[in-house]
Amino acid sequence: MRPADFGWLMSGVVLNSFAQLGLKMATQSTGVIEGTPRGMWIAGHQLATSVAFWLALTAYSLSVAVWVVGLSRLPVSQAYPVLSLGYIIAALLAWAMLGESINVTRWAGIGLIIVGVFFVSRS
Repeated sequence: MRPADFGWLMSGVVLNSFAQLGLKMATQSTGVIEGTPRGMWIAGHQLATSVAFWLALTAYSLSVAVWVVGLSRLPVSQAYPVLSLGYIIAALLAWAMLGESINVTRWAGIGLIIVGVFFVSRS
């Protein structure tokens, strides 16, 4: 995998991770969202006024655009595993920005993901 191709894919992954963080931050204003039509309606109104929600949707849109560029350059079987790096980035961002904890088991899983993506990228 060429560095430029990896860069396009990683741009999409990073933007997607920031979108996840933004959505989580946006739900801090809603609290737990009930899965009922009424609960979804109320949460939707609250989220519509959340800057974090709109920034997250923008990050998602941009992530799709740059991901498509990356996919145009590589086989899906090589590109798709790179998405797994989003688990790592999202976990680290959540730890740093939201104070979420990452226990030993999660660190082990993150390590396995890194090793797996390394092997796929070398093929």
